Amino acid sequence: MTDLTKSGSFSLGDRRVTRMGYGAMQLAGPGVFGPPKDHATALAVLREAVASGVNHIDTSDFYGPHVTNQLIREALHPYGDDLVIVTKVGATRGADASWNAAQSPAELTQAVHDNLRNLGVDVLDVVNLRIMGNIHEPSEESIEERFTVLAKLQQQGLIRQLGLSNVTPTQVAEAQRIAKVACVQNHYNRAYRDDDALIDALAQQGIAYVPFFPLGGFTPLQSGTLSAVAEKLGVTPMQVALAWLLARAPNIVLIPGTSSLGHLRENLAAAELVLADEVLAELDGIGSEGK
Repeated sequence: MTDLTKSGSFSLGDRRVTRMGYGAMQLAGPGVFGPPKDHATALAVLREAVASGVNHIDTSDFYGPHVTNQLIREALHPYGDDLVIVTKVGATRGADASWNAAQSPAELTQAVHDNLRNLGVDVLDVVNLRIMGNIHEPSEESIEERFTVLAKLQQQGLIRQLGLSNVTPTQVAEAQRIAKVACVQNHYNRAYRDDDALIDALAQQGIAYVPFFPLGGFTPLQSGTLSAVAEKLGVTPMQVALAWLLARAPNIVLIPGTSSLGHLRENLAAAELVLADEVLAELDGIGSEGK
């Protein structure tokens, strides 16, 4: 079994988690909508992740909608004391599977209660405010009113820690004037590095950075350099991509997602993969010159 402790650990607010976590988004049906294609396998993936040492699971009630949270509850409830479940609010799903903003005070409050109900808990470990922006890229706009709604729910004891998703450095600073920020979850991977400066700034503050689409998301990373390095090391390109992220900064906490037991094991095995300096230098060329 893979030793996930080799990936190290980092703080999510007042909780310590292994840096190799698990993202539950892909457990829902195609397009993150509807039930899983294989209910039993979805439960098995969650149980094996936790049995393997994962203590940080990322989810949202708008995955499905409701599907991933209900699967997590069925597979893992009652939850272990060391398990941190991070959810997010700020969107809803249309009957046509569309992704729609849901960011009014009433909608955010309802979303928190939906997550509580479907996860079967009295308090949520971490709630990220998901700013819709340009879907997978942030845009500058004030988030004060929306983050204040969550801060008040935190004061009421419904949320332990607050985080942000799809935000700019300016929005992080705005939120920090309202309440403590435990983590930032943005689009980042070997080929998409707009947040380099933000990652380093958050590291200095002891704030976790959680890249979504660490493997490229709906368009998986493809690079001749990545493939060549993987072949030389006898591993998969995706394992190299994850290992690069772990080496990039100590505050990066990963949540690679999959609905496959085989892919889960491959992803977790990246926790033990240490990339030599010359390999890291070679990988730094990805994203420039189309390598």
